[in-house]
Amino acid sequence: MFRKLGNDFLIEYLKRFDKYPFEAEVGGATVAIGEGKPLFKAIFHDDIPKTRLLTSTSLALGEAYMDKKLELEGDLFTALCCLLTQVKNFSLRRGPLSKLLKPSEKEASQAKEVSSHYDLGNDFYRLWLDPTMTYSCAYFKNEGESLEQAQRDKVHHILEKLCLKPRMSLLDIGCGWGYLLIEAAHQYGVEGWGCTLSREQWKKGQERIREAGLEGQVHIELVDYRELTKQGRTFDRLVSVGMLEHVGRSNYPLYMQTCSRLLKDEGLFLLHYISGDNEVSSNPWIRKYIFPGGTIPSLREIISLSYEPDAGFQTLDVESLRRHYYKTLMCWYRNFQKVRDKVMAERGERFCRMWDLYLCGCAAAFWIGNIDLHQILFSKGTNNDLPMTRWF
Repeated sequence: MFRKLGNDFLIEYLKRFDKYPFEAEVGGATVAIGEGKPLFKAIFHDDIPKTRLLTSTSLALGEAYMDKKLELEGDLFTALCCLLTQVKNFSLRRGPLSKLLKPSEKEASQAKEVSSHYDLGNDFYRLWLDPTMTYSCAYFKNEGESLEQAQRDKVHHILEKLCLKPRMSLLDIGCGWGYLLIEAAHQYGVEGWGCTLSREQWKKGQERIREAGLEGQVHIELVDYRELTKQGRTFDRLVSVGMLEHVGRSNYPLYMQTCSRLLKDEGLFLLHYISGDNEVSSNPWIRKYIFPGGTIPSLREIISLSYEPDAGFQTLDVESLRRHYYKTLMCWYRNFQKVRDKVMAERGERFCRMWDLYLCGCAAAFWIGNIDLHQILFSKGTNNDLPMTRWF
């Protein structure tokens, strides 16, 4: 009787997502939800407690999928697009999830959180990233372009915006495995500096610098970006790709102020980050399993903070690469499927289903516009020496 009551609630709950037609199999019975030909079928092998669904839809359904209590017949991307388009119908009780949605944003906590994702191991990321080992949105200049070429194009798209000249100093905040800095040194003759909190990325970065013969020209340090100002260093150019999402909302003002202090007057700062349409953290599943402490800033709050007196930036250019990130993530997802058996043998099926959901779910979120990717080019103060056209 109690199982039947649980199944009945689950079916009624799923009916709130009836914008697109699908089938739900619950307790052996199949129910049609929405009107029209079903786009996929959700098969529930076990009930999901009412309290869990009402506390967080994303956490309840995400964990059910990871544990194979929920399986899908049909295309995962299609199913996720259908559900995430209706994300406003998701339940979220912030009180019980306060530690997850509002974690500590102190320096020590953030170092641990970053490490939990990026220190899964270079061997793991090497399996499904392209040879540049670039773990951020690519830039697809041409139809049919490979992921590797699109990642190279992304780096040069950024470097062109920075108007680099020989012997300039360039700081990459959150430099990953160092590919951008090495390309900047080769192509523009700059002196590159990078910082990361991931020991695995730092180790690979040192290896790459040695292989490129750039030991005296490119430097990567295992250090928090906030520590750099204590050393009194300033740079001609700053770039930060996919790092702002780990800063934490309470630290955004400090982040912009720190970048300003690190940048010379009239210098340029290219900020590349995932952006949301509001200033509220609302995805407990991502917070718990993928990016602990991760927070997506809105475009409006970053632009607003950039003009605060302690930052003193001027906005030169804003570009959305939303569809480029959708395409990047689908490339990663397809690459991951090719090595899935190997990953499953090493890390288990639950881990693989978690990464299926992460890569495909993020691709869906970018495709339907729940999240965006922005590149913002700032100058510190007024710079009248730059080219007057957008394409330099």
